[in-house]
Amino acid sequence: MNLAKELGVDLLFLPPYSPNLNLIERLWKLVKKECLYCVYHENFTLFQKSITTFLTIMNHTHQEKLQSFLTLNFQFFSPEQFQHTA
Repeated sequence: MNLAKELGVDLLFLPPYSPNLNLIERLWKLVKKECLYCVYHENFTLFQKSITTFLTIMNHTHQEKLQSFLTLNFQFFSPEQFQHTA
């Protein structure tokens, strides 16, 4: 931390588990919602086919959702916003 300070580097600490910052976690959330929730797959082959089919056609059928989920738009805070008021 001292070296970062000397070099003028701002360190941003993230929680150890932050799925909202990981794009694949967002995609997996959409896949689960579309393929697994409230759906019974009689066997593994049908389960696998459901996911494969979704991944194949998702760019056409779920384009708006993908554009919403898979962005790198994050909220940033200024150092002043982290100041504690006594």
